[in-house]
Formats: sequence, C-alpha cells, structure tokens
Amino acid sequence: MKYLKTLTCLFPALLMAEPTESDYYTITPIRPPEGLHPETSGIDIGPDGAVYVGTRRGDIYRITNAHPGSGEPVWNLWAQGLHESLGLAWRDGWLWATQRAEVTKIKDKDGDGRADIFMTVNDHWGINGDYHEYAFGTRHDREGNIWAVLCLTGSGGYSSDFRGWCVRVTPDGKMIPTTSGIRSPGGIGFNALGDVFYCDNQGLWNGSSCVKHLAPGSFQGNPSGWKAYEQLDENLLGGRPVQPESGSRINTQRERIKQFVPPAVVLPHGKIGQSPTGIEVFPKNGKFGPFAGQLLVGEQTHSQVNRVFLEKVNGVYQGAAFHFLSGFESGNIGVRIDADKGVLFTGGSNRGWGAKGGKAFDLESVSWNGKVPFEVHEMRARKDGFELSFTQAVDAKTAGDVASYQLEAYTYIYQSGYGSPVVDKVNPKIDSVKVSPDGRAVRLLVSPLTKGHVHELKLNGVKNAAGESLLHKVAFYTLNEIPKG
Repeated sequence: MKYLKTLTCLFPALLMAEPTESDYYTITPIRPPEGLHPETSGIDIGPDGAVYVGTRRGDIYRITNAHPGSGEPVWNLWAQGLHESLGLAWRDGWLWATQRAEVTKIKDKDGDGRADIFMTVNDHWGINGDYHEYAFGTRHDREGNIWAVLCLTGSGGYSSDFRGWCVRVTPDGKMIPTTSGIRSPGGIGFNALGDVFYCDNQGLWNGSSCVKHLAPGSFQGNPSGWKAYEQLDENLLGGRPVQPESGSRINTQRERIKQFVPPAVVLPHGKIGQSPTGIEVFPKNGKFGPFAGQLLVGEQTHSQVNRVFLEKVNGVYQGAAFHFLSGFESGNIGVRIDADKGVLFTGGSNRGWGAKGGKAFDLESVSWNGKVPFEVHEMRARKDGFELSFTQAVDAKTAGDVASYQLEAYTYIYQSGYGSPVVDKVNPKIDSVKVSPDGRAVRLLVSPLTKGHVHELKLNGVKNAAGESLLHKVAFYTLNEIPKG
C-alpha cells in the first residue's frame, strides 16, 4: 500500500485514465422479440410518442417504451409489404414512407394498431429490380415536400428514369427534378437552417465519401444520370451541365461547370468511415450535448456516428468532420433524434457490405448524461488559417504550443474510375498559435492554405485545464473557399 501511495504521488498521470466516449454517452440496445430480425432503415417519432421503425425487409414497427428507462420495449408490427422504406416522416396524422419505388402515405384509420390505408403519393421515377436502386427520403421541408435521392442502377449506370437524381415530392403528389449528379447515396437530411444535404459514397467520380449540399439546380459531380435531361424542358435547372473532365480535380472543374457544387465535407476514406448514411441535427435545446445545430452523420461500415460542423464561406458550404461515437452493434443506416427528450435512435444492417459491429441488424438508443466532453467544438476557416473553439477551457501552455498540432492537406482525383488515392499532398506550416483570453479558442496561422483540399489537423498535444487530452484528437476540414477577409 505504501508503494502504491508513492506511485500515486510521483506519477499521477500514469494512474489517471483518459475519458472515453461512454463517460458521456450511453448506448442502449432495443432488443426485438425472439425470431424477429429487423434491419433498421427509416426511423421517426410518432405523434403518440412511440418510435416507428422501417426495415429493409419491408415492415414498419411501432415500438413503445423505446426510450431509455421507460420499461421493456414492446414491438408491434404496424405495416408490412413495403419495399425498403429508407425514410419515414409523420405529418398530419399520416406516416409518409419513401420506398424504393414511390413515396407512400400510410394510416391506421380504425385504431387497431395496424395500418389499413396505403396511398401512393408519387411514383414517377423508375425501378427495374436492380439491387442498388435505393431511394432515401427526408422528413417534410417547410413547404411540405419530401426530398428523395435516387441511387444509380448498379451504383454506376442509368437504366431507370431519374436514377442519379434528387427529386422533390410535393404534398399534392407532383415530382420536381431538383439536382443531378448523384451516385450512391446512403442518407439525406436537413441542417439547422433547413438546407438539404445527403451522403454519397466513394466510387465513380467520387474520390472519397462525402456530405453534399443539395442546392436546387446544382450538379453533384456524377454525370451518369444525365439521360434524364432528355425528359426535361431545356430551360429547367439551367440545362445539361458541361461534361466533366476525368482525371482532373473538383476545384478545377468547378471553374468549368457553373452548376457544380463541391462536397461540403469530404470524409477521408478509412480515416472517418467509408459508408456514410443518415443525417440528423443536434437539437438546439442542448439536451443531446453541446453541439447544437451541428450534424450527426451515420456510418454503416464502421458502425459509428460522426459529427459535422458546417459554415458558409463565399456562399459555399464547407466545414469539418469529427469522430463522435462508436461501438454500435451493426451498420448504422437510420438516425433520428427525439429532441424533446434528448435521445438518439439509430440502427441498421450488415447485409451486403458487412459492418464492424458484427451483428446482422440492430436498433439502439443513445442518451447524454449531462457531462461535457473536452472536444473541438467548431473549426472555422480564416483568410490566413483556422480558428478553433473548444467545449472546455484549454491549458494555455499546451494549446499555445505549435508542437501540439500537426497539419497535412490533400485531395482526390476527380475521375470516372472508382474512387481515388490521396493525391497532391501539402504539408502546411503552423506559423503561430494564439490562445484566447478565456481559453475557449485558439487561432492558428497557417501557410499555405490550399483551396479544394482536406486539411487534416491532429491536436495530440492539446490539454484542458485538468490536464486531459481531447476525446477526439483529429479534425478533417474541407476547404472549398478561403475567406476574403
């Protein structure tokens, strides 16, 4: 005992365990009944407070007691016979489902706990049975529209109408072609301002997976679905874009193609997942942690949920991606926060691609325990570097030391072939670091900044006032634009 006391006095850092994700967020499995194998896809919270879960097998379950601490979860089959409902949204007493072939609205009219009315809202896009012709849908926007992103046939071709497009489905059933250039989406959702984003996966014309802004009339980078322009008025959406040049860089092609909107945030392949999926917003009320208004992005292959901070620079979205929470049992596809209760629901499948979690399916809840982790809160671009804010005050000595940071920048080949290695590497120099008087921010002067590159910043040496390291020590900032002032 005397020896242990001596060690504690002499080497306290050796005995102090660094915090882990589970010190702040608790993952709770929501177990289905024996024999039920739900591969979670769409999720929404019903007006009755129950959690409604769509599955890749075509069912929708109503789950009561799904929230942590509310009792044993009860699963009831609410609807069946759908075709992969990858988006659920309650509105005006109807549950709207984005299926592979259509948007449908569903109701339990007689109140017996089973849906009995199924109405097709719109089915004006094509489908031919190809396994990869997924359709992911949002909840309703301010005008009541559902936005759907339609995967290419086989994730690389066009054999059905409007594959490789984003369309809007209006409340009265019209379909509005909205953006072209989509390859293989994994999810879609809104940011805190109501703008729409989707996740596209690495592949043809996608050097790495990314989060993209679906600005109406924009081109998202993959021209494989352009045959649909033959069905449109030539003046709609500004017409067919200029053909991109394979083997180039996105930053270069933006100057040639006026409709080209670059990825808001590139998710470097293997470093922060490789199959991004659903998108959700941290609630403004702070009940799910200190990241109000930022994005949660599901990740299927790595069985995790990541965090994305967005800002607009020179009118273009860009920002930083961070690891957030790992350890889920299967591949996360659907993500939905009950903002009132501060609970995240997520789940998915390992079918087709496999997932780090190892299980064939899952549905889990996540709750925050109220403790604030030491994290980079925001990372913003400046004309001569970056400004970072933190969730806790930093130790001025370590945070003010240039040696506490490592920075590299790189990009990917924009090409018709599959994916890309990291190319055009740059090793920017951090010339100086200035810590704010309150210790909650640092200003990094960097040379050079490289437009169009991911700037990967490691903060291994930064500590907080208690001597703890950051919970997640790497930020991936996509620099589409350099601020002018």
